[in-house]
Amino acid sequence: MNITVAKKLSSLYTHYNVSIRDPLWKDVHLSEELKRIYLTPAVQKLGRIKQLGPTFHLYPGAVHTRLGHSLGVYHISYTILTNLLRQSLSSGEDTILSEEGMRTFLCASLLHDIGHFPFAHSLKELPLRSRETIAASYIEEDRQLHDSILECGCSPSLVASIIDESLPSGDAEILFYRSLLSGALDPDKLDYLNRDAFFCGVPYGMQDVSFITNRLMIFNGKPALPFSAAGSVEHLLFSKYLMYKNVYWHTRVRSATAMIKKALLCSLEEGILAPEDLYVLDDEQFFMVPETRTFKPLALFSQVKDNNMLSCRFEEDFDMTRILDKQASSLSGRRVMEEHLWQELSTTYKSLERYQVIIDIPEPILFESDIPLIRKDGTALAFNKADTVFSQDVGKVFTKNLRKTRIFTPSYVAAEVLLEALES
Repeated sequence: MNITVAKKLSSLYTHYNVSIRDPLWKDVHLSEELKRIYLTPAVQKLGRIKQLGPTFHLYPGAVHTRLGHSLGVYHISYTILTNLLRQSLSSGEDTILSEEGMRTFLCASLLHDIGHFPFAHSLKELPLRSRETIAASYIEEDRQLHDSILECGCSPSLVASIIDESLPSGDAEILFYRSLLSGALDPDKLDYLNRDAFFCGVPYGMQDVSFITNRLMIFNGKPALPFSAAGSVEHLLFSKYLMYKNVYWHTRVRSATAMIKKALLCSLEEGILAPEDLYVLDDEQFFMVPETRTFKPLALFSQVKDNNMLSCRFEEDFDMTRILDKQASSLSGRRVMEEHLWQELSTTYKSLERYQVIIDIPEPILFESDIPLIRKDGTALAFNKADTVFSQDVGKVFTKNLRKTRIFTPSYVAAEVLLEALES
């Protein structure tokens, strides 16, 4: 028996005796030190931010929070580590996983979302800091969180470097944890697909998580799977497609997120809000913004809060050969097109406000994976090179099917009048 590996495995069982109940994974085990991190204000704030933002207006059960998701990611990460150590113990080979490194990775898994603020996922085009950069700043600058990480026996800077890949790191173990936390079959996806499906009451996102975590292995310093488990990657990619189609990019959800995005963009441009104003907010504080500032476009916040979304008056597959899509593919071009449409429409609809004409184009999304699949002879083949249903061409078809150009306006704007405005 490899005594060193056995000692590492024992450390994951001996000290993780604090239990928190989760509706998906049941008992989630933390150490006393990790529980103190969990109880810091920076982490508890996540319990006041819905995982899926306005989606509960469509699926009323979708009121789960980023705190529950963070616990789920931590739990799956913990399960992966124990299984990797069992594999190493069974094979008699040593492992790159160190006790301090594993503690650091578990801290990073628990804290990976602390840079989130309401609607952050929908605001990637706006001039805002990335969630990972904000998370790294919290870890280094929030004294209570920083000290709690130190008490856990971890380096805050290493925890931050796992979450924020823009930070330099040449350490092989840290690079492995990075690829594990943000990869094809990472704990983040394995939790959010299952959790979102569970709370929305839809079957599409459910994954056989134990099948995947039991088979993940380390190959050349990166996560890998045996070739026989390629189907689990196909399942995950297809589940991702179905969740985007039916939940994440549903027309009503796109309307809500487009409205929030438009209100924020106008507010940032006019200096009504600064980016730093957003990073510290939870959901309740976010929707209080219109009550602390007088600015017409912020009325869109209140509409979303009250489930009074703008109506979709135009929807077509995104097509860069079409003039509308080409001009509106950038944020600045979209603003020009929205202004043109408003000017045309306002001749018919006198009460129509500028901010009530919104063009929405989702960002590109990929249905590919390069996770290594390990053959029986020990050689590897990237998933995207293997003979699976997810060829690059199929992935492009999925993307095309999902990515729609939509125009949202108040319901009183007639679709035919909008089409005339588009053609003018």
